[in-house]
Amino acid sequence: MKTLIVATDFSKEAENAIEYAGALARQMHRKVILFNSFVIPVHATNSLLPASAFQEMVVHNQQILKARAQKLADTYLIEVGYESGLLDLNEGVEELIEKNNGSIVIMGMAAKSIDQDLFGNTTTSLMMKMKYPVLAVPIGSTFKGIDRILYACDELQDKFILDMIREIAEVLQAEIEIFHVGKHIARLAEQGAEIPYASSIDEALKEVPHYYKDVESGKVIDEIEAEVLKCNIDLLIMVPHKHGFLDSILHRSKTRVMASNNKVPLLSLPGH
Repeated sequence: MKTLIVATDFSKEAENAIEYAGALARQMHRKVILFNSFVIPVHATNSLLPASAFQEMVVHNQQILKARAQKLADTYLIEVGYESGLLDLNEGVEELIEKNNGSIVIMGMAAKSIDQDLFGNTTTSLMMKMKYPVLAVPIGSTFKGIDRILYACDELQDKFILDMIREIAEVLQAEIEIFHVGKHIARLAEQGAEIPYASSIDEALKEVPHYYKDVESGKVIDEIEAEVLKCNIDLLIMVPHKHGFLDSILHRSKTRVMASNNKVPLLSLPGH
């Protein structure tokens, strides 16, 4: 059984993501593992507290996580485990995925802010680093089933990505819209050129209902947001592009910006 890993810091955003994950796991027949990357407060590490005091903090944290896991299991009638430790979040999540046959990492997403839009946050940072899918659940989003998936892209992705999208749609029994936003689509159409990726999409997604739209625009984010609203999308899928630090400031990742702007969950798939 593939497992859903939910990273939590016990914030209201994380609590919302936990509830979403519980309902999603029930539909997908998946196990959930709650994970808390425990960080000892700086003032505590700078103090002369004995080692036993640090251990008490860890035990207390685990007790909170255990109680939350039990509540989630009772609410959604699913199997829920929990783990916490003094681990870096990225390393801890990757370790859990490998050990538990994890399929998706789920995290909460705070409301949009200027700083977050520019520099990102813990969730968007994980999206850019992880080798596994990361689902960002915006605060206030509740699981009501996933019937319509929008895969938004500004360039052709390979079969590896399309295969992942197909597997997700098959489990959820959802319809997929491939939404391609580019700057030269009209020019290709005038020249009578065929959509260059249509046949590869049809081949990869032939087992699930799907269709695609091409929109010529330089405002990729605006077009995606409009399509999500117009088509009542339940899940947005994107693949982040990797940028260097300076480039990321000047050319913010569309995936990261969409995560902070979005009102529906965003699933970020790792490129390869």
